[in-house]
Amino acid sequence: MNDNKRKILIVDDERYILHILDFSLGAEGYEVITAGDGEQAVERSRYDKPDLIVMDIMMPKMDGFEACKVIKADPDTRDIPVIMLTAKGREVDKKRGLDAGADEYLTKPFSPAKLIERVQVVLDGTVQEGN
Repeated sequence: MNDNKRKILIVDDERYILHILDFSLGAEGYEVITAGDGEQAVERSRYDKPDLIVMDIMMPKMDGFEACKVIKADPDTRDIPVIMLTAKGREVDKKRGLDAGADEYLTKPFSPAKLIERVQVVLDGTVQEGN
């Protein structure tokens, strides 16, 4: 068993998206944890210390922009890379996401294979061939 399994926090209020990402990333060997809103994302990032966060923007309680800012402002969580995965595809939204501290910005609808590729690049700069 691999004790060095990378942990990914997926944050989205749509169960369908959580299920797709949990399945896709789990199949690639990642340990997946989930949160349903921005407040949970902040709590889980502090408690679980994931290696990476994949986060939606439009969510209840606290949106992804604000959650990202909070995570990036906290000395305990600021080094966790964040990939925004959202339906907000306008350039102004992308700029706002990157300004909030996101490392990557991907739009929905998305290809799970493309997301896995971006996860691998953000985590360690590699893309596995043949996926």
